[in-house]
Amino acid sequence: MFQGLVALCLAGCATAPPTPTKPATEAAATQPAAPAPSAPAPEPVKEAAPAAPASEKKEPARPWADEVLYFVVVDRFADGDPSNNEKGDVKAAGTFHGGDLKGLTANLDALSSLGVTALWVTPLLQQIPGFVTGSGFPDWGYHGYWADDFHALDPRFGTEADFKALVDAAHARGIRVLLDVVYNHPGYNSRYLKDHPDWLRSEDKGTCGSDDLTSCVAGLPDFKTERPEVAKYLLDAQIDWAKRSGVDGFRLDTVKHVSHDFWKEHRRRTRAELSPDFFLLGELWGGDVEGLAPYFTPDEMDAGFDFAFQGNALGFIQGRGRTVAFDRYLQSRAKVTPGHHLAHFLSSHDVDGALHQLQGNVPLFRLAATLQLTTAGIPVIYYGEEVGRAGGDWPQNRGDMPWGKQAVKPGAGKKRDEPLREYYKRLISIRRAHPALSRGVHAPLSTEGDVYVFQRRDEASGDTVVVAVNRGKTKGTASVPWPEGWTGVGEVEDLLNGGRTKAGATLDLALPPLSARILGRVP
Repeated sequence: MFQGLVALCLAGCATAPPTPTKPATEAAATQPAAPAPSAPAPEPVKEAAPAAPASEKKEPARPWADEVLYFVVVDRFADGDPSNNEKGDVKAAGTFHGGDLKGLTANLDALSSLGVTALWVTPLLQQIPGFVTGSGFPDWGYHGYWADDFHALDPRFGTEADFKALVDAAHARGIRVLLDVVYNHPGYNSRYLKDHPDWLRSEDKGTCGSDDLTSCVAGLPDFKTERPEVAKYLLDAQIDWAKRSGVDGFRLDTVKHVSHDFWKEHRRRTRAELSPDFFLLGELWGGDVEGLAPYFTPDEMDAGFDFAFQGNALGFIQGRGRTVAFDRYLQSRAKVTPGHHLAHFLSSHDVDGALHQLQGNVPLFRLAATLQLTTAGIPVIYYGEEVGRAGGDWPQNRGDMPWGKQAVKPGAGKKRDEPLREYYKRLISIRRAHPALSRGVHAPLSTEGDVYVFQRRDEASGDTVVVAVNRGKTKGTASVPWPEGWTGVGEVEDLLNGGRTKAGATLDLALPPLSARILGRVP
């Protein structure tokens, strides 16, 4: 029922058409399920507080092309401060579960040991006080995409000091931080509708348009970002948070619903007021090389999500379509605008998770992860998929982080797949050690049958890596010419499984069913 709207908004607004948030007492009368917090009277919109100096940080000495990005829905990851928890059923799909900034900070070592180099966190702004009911159940702003005040953090996530502590702790581990920001809309029944009604289009007033820029996505009030005073207010607020926290960049929500003029000014200001290197990762629903080009060519942002990767990768490993077709897709990604990046994912907060789509088939999922982490672009790991959190369709794809025997709420006791996590660690370690995998040129070596072999070659470093994947249910073989990049090399190592192969006229490969090999020079 709600899938159509998921396709409209990759964020917390991706639900069924919600009825506007009602006062808590009225909403409780229409939806008897979870208790609603009392809704305080709206306060006047606050002016921006004076910016505190950004935290001093040791900038990781690596290009963004080499980053491995980990995406966390803060409320569903780790609860570090029970005193700020919302009362209610923490097992219900639409309620706050208690995850916060302190919990995330306390568990950064889990990300660091995995090999993660960058962290994307969901929006942290003060959310609307009540819930919406159009999804068929009470649904709060636990995801952060229904802002009620652009100059305050939601206390259920933590304080400004907690936010800065997270950024500082991440930087101390060499992890960059991206903050998710939303310019297109506030939350349902947001205070902005009362305090600044002329700033917004809304369904209640019948002022929503029918195009991307003026429509009210999923029924949310739509900021008139074409008005200078509205654009300035929103930009001032988000840039101020970046200054105060020291984050390294923004993840930009609902890109196509905001004009190019806004994004050009956004780019100008972030570079002038934050850093020339302040990173911008845009979410253009359905984006790919061609769709993102109008935003990359005028340099409005640095990177964008490649929505085509999940479907192509899962289709290939499940035997749907010829191997050569999947290779053509990977080759097409090289057409990305120079100096810009594609970010590719297997699961997210608004699409059915890959492991769930594979019906829990972990060997197949390992192949998908192998392809993701040996492909050009910025790989995005969605929290918990590295330990087998299957997710599912919305809202199951936003479940609690599984912590197994660790006493970390809200996901304490939830089963973890530790061998899968170790597999991810190996893949990430290989990627980080071999620039050919993140920056190299793709070349197909064998594209017939179920065994797919391709080469990644980075001329600058001289690094060459060969990746072989057998999607078949029986043993597979392939024989390809010995790569030129290995000329003079006596033997190469299977970086993933161990073992060495001596040089010859050909590279002869044998792969068990549903397996992969990654070969490179012996250190």
